[in-house]
Amino acid sequence: MPSPPTPPPARRELTARAVAVAVLVAALMGAAEPLIVLKIGYGPNLSVVSAFLGFVVLGALGWLTGARGSRWENNLVQTAGTSAGAGVGFMAVLLAAIDLLDARGLLSIHLTPLQIFAWLAPAGILGVLLAVPLRRHFLDEEDLPFADGTAAGQTLCILDERPEQAGPRLAALGLGGLTSAALAFLREGLRWLPGAIPFTALTPHAAALRLGVEVGVLSVGAGMLVGLRVALSMGLGMLLAWVVAPAPLVAHGIATELSFNGLLQRFTMWPATGLMVAGGLTALAVNWRAVTRSFAGLADRGGAGDDLPMRWVIAGSVAAATTLALVQWRSLGFPIWLTLVSIALSFLLMLVGIRVLGETNWAPISAMANVMQAVFAVLVPGHVPVNMIGSGMSGTIAGNGEHLMQDYRAGKVVGSSNRNLTLLQLLGVPVGALALAVVYPAARARFGVGGEGGLTSPISVKWAGFAELLSNGFGALPRSAFVALVLALVVGVALTLAEATRAGRWLPSPTAVGIGMLIPAWAVAPRVVGGAVTALWRRLHGPSEQALGTP
Repeated sequence: MPSPPTPPPARRELTARAVAVAVLVAALMGAAEPLIVLKIGYGPNLSVVSAFLGFVVLGALGWLTGARGSRWENNLVQTAGTSAGAGVGFMAVLLAAIDLLDARGLLSIHLTPLQIFAWLAPAGILGVLLAVPLRRHFLDEEDLPFADGTAAGQTLCILDERPEQAGPRLAALGLGGLTSAALAFLREGLRWLPGAIPFTALTPHAAALRLGVEVGVLSVGAGMLVGLRVALSMGLGMLLAWVVAPAPLVAHGIATELSFNGLLQRFTMWPATGLMVAGGLTALAVNWRAVTRSFAGLADRGGAGDDLPMRWVIAGSVAAATTLALVQWRSLGFPIWLTLVSIALSFLLMLVGIRVLGETNWAPISAMANVMQAVFAVLVPGHVPVNMIGSGMSGTIAGNGEHLMQDYRAGKVVGSSNRNLTLLQLLGVPVGALALAVVYPAARARFGVGGEGGLTSPISVKWAGFAELLSNGFGALPRSAFVALVLALVVGVALTLAEATRAGRWLPSPTAVGIGMLIPAWAVAPRVVGGAVTALWRRLHGPSEQALGTP
């Protein structure tokens, strides 16, 4: 990757124009993302979409005023859009799951727009603040790729250059973008192409297991950015979970049906989570000195450096946590002590999630929320409202922290101020929360939740189903799942420790294997192809891959 350009000393970055456009783009992303996620089950690449929206609006303003917008202003706009869209997409899934359970008579929670905003905003702000001290470790020390952030940063740089300067990189960006857009339009708009092609040659249950390959190049691009080792590790997890394991699990009565959600909830999520947790936390434990330096350096600078000062982070975190605890207690009947426990556990899940996202470009928010559901099933057995509120809050906190790293990665490519990126992320959270508070109730009234044409993502169905399962007690889960969890923890620790040896580069990444077991195979198989393409391209002609591969 080429080094980020050195900006002129007098450049303006945090301008009134940038803030105004950031609010507009954040509102658009916050309003659009819930409908997209609940209609098709997943959201677009928020970082790149926000970057393009910011470029268009800033360009229009520049044409009107004669003052051209800069890549640094656009980076702030992209950050606010990512912050708003990522947080509301996850919360929309949770709200739909709550409505599904309400329809089944398992809980009675009817959130008003004010309650939605008051719940989401402090949780998202807390997630952003808790992630600030982790930037130096994950981006400077470990230099994880964070593929969406890298793509957004490169996009910003290329869009900011004149066509004659960008040259082949602009052509590569355009070719990739047009190809992806054309396939998406043929697939989602005209319905001329299927969403995925099942691998029926491997099993007649391929469609139910989501074992196949998506018709599109989004995941191919992600595989090109994360690299061959991580892509192959995800492929290994896919083979173990969705080719090798299904038939034996059903034959031994561990699972009752050969379906993606059935196997995931009853068994697969547990060893997958064990690998991710062991890999993420062991890596931090091994590098504890570097983590300590990150926190100490942030505190020592006391505001003179490029990061948000530690005293601001601490004060803001305390204020956000206090607000969240009071809102959940007064508005949702959630005990304050459970909020404090949830926040502590959310930080641990965030550490795992950031590593997984950085390596694989897939945020395991849903899986982490399911883990929290199991934790609440132990703390407050059979209490569905506590289960949903606690897991939703934890996922919101962890998710906002994870996506902040994507923005930091884009900023590292562009050369932006980390402090300004954090401030715009904090601005995007309440804007997105307000958009969701208005859009979700209106969309629910218009389309309904569940049923034919209703707003229901597969994640909402899985979330509600898991809460219903746990309402019968923690013992409803098979004992074999916990045995697999323990074994996966041991294997994850061993693989992470072995990564420091000479043979480490030949061993699979435990976090990547885990996420490969969790997400549908149709999104994993193209990543393996992308990783192989980059490796082959680099071997055949390294200079062109370095210049054009990322665009």
